[in-house]
Amino acid sequence: QVQLLESGGGLAQEGGSLELSCVAPGRVYAMNAMSWYRQGPGQQRELVAAIYPNGCTNDANSVRGRFTISRDNARNTTSLQMRALKTEDTADYYCRAEIAPRMGDILDYWGQGTKVTVSL
Repeated sequence: QVQLLESGGGLAQEGGSLELSCVAPGRVYAMNAMSWYRQGPGQQRELVAAIYPNGCTNDANSVRGRFTISRDNARNTTSLQMRALKTEDTADYYCRAEIAPRMGDILDYWGQGTKVTVSL
């Protein structure tokens, strides 16, 4: 069973920085896109940023220029560096990865979520 383990997050002041990390421990057969989603209070879950095995990225307009997603294919990890944080970035952040645990179908896996709170 693949589990995504998230770390980072916490409390930051507006204008500050935080970094989130996510790892899929153990061996997997293949990993496609890795991404970060967030869900603010009373809001729907939304895509923050995604990164593909070739390094191409896709990010939301609201975070462009402030957040940077990266990945280490050898370590099955993805990180989200968040700078110039705003109060509206306050949310639960979730890691998602498309993984084939063994030869066969690629499945969606989600982390447990990590809370980011940005204060004035």
